[in-house]
Order: sequence, then structure tokens, then C-alpha cells
Amino acid sequence: MTHRILILGGTTEARQLAGKLAARASVTLSLAGRTESPVAQGVPVRRGGFGGADGLADYLRENGTELLIDATHPYAARISANAAQAARVAGVPILALRRPGWEPVEGDRWTEVDRSGDAARALGLAPRRVFLALGRQEVAAFEAAPQHHYLVRSVDAIEPKLAVPDASYLLARGPFREAEERTLLEEHRIDVVVSKNSGGAATYGKIAAARALGLEVVMIQRPVLPDVPAAESVEALTMMVDHFVRPVDERGV
Repeated sequence: MTHRILILGGTTEARQLAGKLAARASVTLSLAGRTESPVAQGVPVRRGGFGGADGLADYLRENGTELLIDATHPYAARISANAAQAARVAGVPILALRRPGWEPVEGDRWTEVDRSGDAARALGLAPRRVFLALGRQEVAAFEAAPQHHYLVRSVDAIEPKLAVPDASYLLARGPFREAEERTLLEEHRIDVVVSKNSGGAATYGKIAAARALGLEVVMIQRPVLPDVPAAESVEALTMMVDHFVRPVDERGV
């Protein structure tokens, strides 16, 4: 018995989940297309948007999708909202993979803010050397604070460049280890790190390195996401979806 599952991805966990489920179901992984050179996914991939919640609902119905899994980035709030609405409209079950956020520990110097614009204001008026570990979507807010020097790291090139007098750019894809992050912060004489609370181990190195160096971290808090059944790990979500993909005779039906 073949089951059709659509995974809204773009994260490492989404790729891992697709690999686990591919042997037991017909899995399609959807990527929004914001990353120019995504890593190989290992399953059929659909790229690009759906046209909002209504477009996604149409896709679910037209393709006979039996389960929708939201495994997008914790900050993809609009996609998550559209997914929850589309699942309701199409009558398709939805599950979400939500990795836990980071929590401050002893030695951390976090300033927590709600949005990128708030983070730019939290840097203060005096010039500072700032490490922006953010995606292309968020860095433009820092043009409002042009007095700082910015080191901007992203997977894809920032185009157009920030309209500030002093910025440098680094293209890199994680994971990033703490020792490497500490070397980066020291070499660039960074005063403050700006980060989203992405959670997971792949990008935690900069947080641990900032702690070790006694640096402030301006942490952009997560948006509120729809209340749908969710798991915090690939393994836990795999167990949740198991009854959707097991053959009928294995369920005792």
C-alpha cells in the first residue's frame, strides 16, 4: 500500500526524515527555493511556493496527499501558518517537526528581542563590531544602524550588499564547531553576536564560543507557530507517522 506524504523542508531534519520515510511511502520534499544551492535531498523534490494556503490545499487534493509534514525552519512562520490552514481546508492530517530552542546557561550574556529591527536597536549607538549570523531575509534591518562594523555570514551571497559603510561578508554552510567559531570571533575582534534561536547542534558553536569569550549575544526569539501535533526529533516524528505508512495487514485491520 503506497502512501503519499508531502514534507515541507529546507532543514537538515527534513532531509533526514524524508530518507527515513522514503522506504515506506511515496515522499515528496518541498523546498521554498530561498537557498540557491541546496544540498542533495535523496527523494523527489518540488521547488518553489504554492501560492499561499489555498494553493497548497489545491496541491494536497490534486496529488492525493495523505499526510502533510511541516519540517521547515523554526522562523518560517508564514509557511507554517499556510500549512496548518491548507491541511484544514483539504482535510489532510498534519504533523510538525519542531526542534527545541536553545536555553541560556550560566555564563551566557543574552539580550532577547522579538525581531531583527529590535536587534539592530539593541546594539546601541556606540560603534561595535557585530557578527550577524542571520539569513538574507533579516540582515537588511541593520541598515538602520550604519555606525557598526558588520561581519555577515550566510549560505548564499547577500545581494544587494548592506547600505552601510563598513561590512564584510562570509559565505559558509554549517555545521560550525565551537573551536572554529571562537577563532572566527577572535580574528574579527567581534564585540557582539546577533543570532536567531534556531536550536539544534549545527549552529550552536557560535553561542558556546560567545559564552567562552564573554561576548553579548542578541538573540532574536522565535515566532509563534500554529498549534498542531508535533515532535522535537526525527526519531520521535517517525514514530508518530508510523501508523500512516505501515501496510494494512501490519495494523491488524
